[in-house]
Amino acid sequence: MIKAIFLDRDGVINIEKNYLYKIEDFEFIEGVFSSLKYAQSLGYKLFVITNQSGVGRGYYTLENFNTLTSWMIQRFNDEKIEILQVELCPHAPNENCRCRKPKTGMIENILKNYKIDLKNSWLIGDKFSDIECAKNAKIENTIQVKSGHDFDETLSPATYVINSIKELPTIIKS
Repeated sequence: MIKAIFLDRDGVINIEKNYLYKIEDFEFIEGVFSSLKYAQSLGYKLFVITNQSGVGRGYYTLENFNTLTSWMIQRFNDEKIEILQVELCPHAPNENCRCRKPKTGMIENILKNYKIDLKNSWLIGDKFSDIECAKNAKIENTIQVKSGHDFDETLSPATYVINSIKELPTIIKS
């Protein structure tokens, strides 16, 4: 079994911009490359799980999302970082799907392809719904970053709260 880090995209990997789908608007958060290289050096496999309701709302297409995702994956590859799988929920919040966080459908899809030790894995997100998704999927180790959305740190259900992913090495140790 492998140990994994499940990453939300917007606010964790890239600067939060509402309904982001254009490459020219995508900005990686400072320190994301060094932090994910560090995580890989500890043996963690990397996965992205992202709610993308802009597709369901008609703001952009699945093709737009896939184009941006391919570009993002290539940028990670250029930095010697391997993202094994990206899962998205394209549904609007009112569609009551099984994949929109805090539900666990995206994680379940990844588990069909990989044997993951959830007890020794992590989920990193910027919203309470990300952390609730982890708890619903039985992922005990969670980090909520403040780089995406403003929230009251004392109310966070996460194991740890940090300013951004660049602080990941201070939390996850060998």
